[in-house]
Parts: sequence; structure tokens; C-alpha cells
Amino acid sequence: MRSVPLRGHVRVPGDKSISHRALIFGALATGTTRVRGLLEAEDVINTARVVSALGASAEKRGDAWEVKGRGPGGLRQPVTPLEFGNSGTGTRLMMGVVAGHPITVEMTGDASLSRRPMRRVLGPLMQMGLQVLEPGKETLPLTLRGSSELIPIVYPLPVPSAQVKSAVLLAGLHAAGETTVIEHEATRDHTERMLRHFGADVRIVDKDGARHITVRGDAELAGRDILVPGDPSSAAFLVAAALIVPGSDVTIEGVLVNPTRTGLYTTLQEMGGDVEFLNQREEGGEPIADIRVRSSALEGVRCPAERAPSMIDEYPVLAAISAFAKGTTQMDGLAELKVKESDRLQATATGLAANGVAVRVDGDSLIVEGRGHIPGGGHVATHLDHRIAMAFLTAGLASEKPITVDDTTMIATSFPEFLGLMETLGARFQEAPQT
Repeated sequence: MRSVPLRGHVRVPGDKSISHRALIFGALATGTTRVRGLLEAEDVINTARVVSALGASAEKRGDAWEVKGRGPGGLRQPVTPLEFGNSGTGTRLMMGVVAGHPITVEMTGDASLSRRPMRRVLGPLMQMGLQVLEPGKETLPLTLRGSSELIPIVYPLPVPSAQVKSAVLLAGLHAAGETTVIEHEATRDHTERMLRHFGADVRIVDKDGARHITVRGDAELAGRDILVPGDPSSAAFLVAAALIVPGSDVTIEGVLVNPTRTGLYTTLQEMGGDVEFLNQREEGGEPIADIRVRSSALEGVRCPAERAPSMIDEYPVLAAISAFAKGTTQMDGLAELKVKESDRLQATATGLAANGVAVRVDGDSLIVEGRGHIPGGGHVATHLDHRIAMAFLTAGLASEKPITVDDTTMIATSFPEFLGLMETLGARFQEAPQT
């Protein structure tokens, strides 16, 4: 449903990846960590509850969250299961934390999270000494037993995964000696940056075409002040809307522009999108900028597989934008999308097809035949996936007929302000009539 031009300056909520890590690292540090700009969405709030259940209180005081850390190895046995809701990031990172403590915990999550595989994280952590008390089980609920005597390892990542890397490095904080993760494709480096910010001994070496990240165990972390920048994955929906709604001119202030997270913006610029990074600066060890975007005529491109780790969460909205471009857009290397909150690869393709877009899945590639418009008029099954819901609501702002999604409640897991911020810029949404 075509929207009026979107205009204005806005801020998106804090980055989800950094918010999770700020709470977790604060719990492992000695002293108090103060976090401003924390993303107050369900996934992150669940992580705050988990670290509190482990003895490191996390609560909001004024405009900041305060975490009272217990030092590495100091977390206590919880009295109830650790409930993660829909958060794969919180779950996998906390597995690395639990591995280094002599405690037994039960980890649980919602129906969607309980279908997501944990094997890739559990494998290296079990090499280090973590025990899974249900042998062979690889999905939540899981009961894990950690150890105060973890074994350091050298672990080549079999597939690019910042979550696996982070879990191993967090466990490595509690191992005697040095733990190294080797990645052949760069993934989000927030863990390495934040480890250094908290005082850990981290060494990064490029060797033989791979990146070797080493953390020294028996670490002593000190509480820090952290300002969480705006989430680029959330900003992506506002950027997409401004690109496809004619006459739009939007600036999103204070967004994280870490190079491991900006693959979408690189791709949009290649497509001819008028996307600029303004007022670039650094805060808390992370680069940030204001992003100005104006409506643009877009051309189809090929998005290479090696770019996937830097934009893995943005493919649904990129696919939606691609339908408004002229020509073919091919996105390669999307195997990881099949094991997100839903099978995002298939859900995205099905949603586009339901709205008149020529699209196909070829192995791990998604191919969209852009015709400069989306007919719309279709109903999208979100499969309880927040990014599918937001991607198609965004596309609906410029479609010829309205696009309807079956549920929006799960948007609160990552971006509860989504509808409100869009409406601040001029977008309009309405409840679908009940049938």
C-alpha cells in the first residue's frame, strides 16, 4: 500500500548483539558495569533475567542498566531453569559462560528456539569440558554441567558463526592457558572488541588467509561503562522503506557501522541506493555514524556468499527491496538462513511469491527478478519470525496493494519500537480485517 514520502531524523534502539554482550560481560567482571542505550526488547531482557538468576544482578537505574558483576568463575547455581524465550544469541553465548562454572543449569526457550540446533556450539564446548546431561540431545531444553577446570583448545570454525566463536572465547576466559578460534571468513567481532574493553588479554593475528583470535584464560575483567550504538539490523528496515517510498529522505542517527555488520549497506550502494554515512566517529571501541538515505532507482546485483556473515539478518528485507529494483538480484551463501527463527530462506521466497514477485530458491541462493514494483495483495506467513514480519510490512509501504502479515507480536523480541518509529517518519499501518 503506497505511503506518503518518509521524512525525518530518528534513532533506532540499541544494537542487540552488543546489548547481550554488555550484560554477559558485566556479569563476569568485578565491580559495576553501567550500560546506556541497552536494547530493551524481549531477547535482551531475558538475558538480563538470566544473569540475575546466576547471581549478577542486572537492573535499570535511571537511564542506564547496572550489572553487579561476580568476576570470572563467580556465578552461582540457579534455583530455577534459565528461560531464554526466543533468543538464540543469549542461549549460545551463555553456554560458553556456563561451561566455565562448576554449576548445573537447565536451559529452556520458546517453541521456535527449541527447534534451533545447538550442536555447533556444544561440540567445541564439550571438548573443553562442558557436559550435556542428556547425551546426544542438541536442542532445548538442555541440562548442562560446567567445570572450573576447562581445557583450552584451538578451534577452526567449520562455518562462519559469531555465536560459536563468542561461546568458545567466553569459555576460554575460564580455561588455564590460551584458547584460539580460527575463522576463514570474518564474522561479527563485537566479542573481541568488548573483551578488550573489559581488560581481557586478546590477540588477533591474520595468518595463512585466516583470522586467529586468542584469549588468555584465568582472566580478570573489570566493570566498565558502555554506550550501546543503534542497531544496524533494525535501521535496515527504515533504510529500506526510505529507498522504496518515492520522495523519502530519512536520517538515522548514531548507528553502529562496524565493518562486520555493514554488508547490507554496501549492497544497497552497489544497487544505486543513495545511502551515506555521515558524522563518523567511535564510541566504546565501536565505529558509529549517522545514516542518511533518500529514495532511489535501484538495479539488481549479485550479492556474493562471502558477504553473508556481515548481513545475515538483513536478507529478508534485502529480498523485499530487490523486488523494487530493475533486473535480477541473486543472493548467495544463505545456508544459515535455514536455521534462524524460521527457515528464513523459504519463508522469504514464499512471502514474495504470494505478493506477485518472481522468485526462486536455488540451493543456498535466493534469486529475485525485480520489476521495479511489487503487486502486493498477498498474505504472508511469518512463522513467528520478527524479521519476516518487519520485512514484509516494510515492503507493503510501497506495494501496489496492501501486504498482510499473520502476526506482529513477535516483533517485540528485537525491535518493539518498529511501528512507532516508522509512523513518526510518516508510514501508516492498519489492522487487517478479521475473517
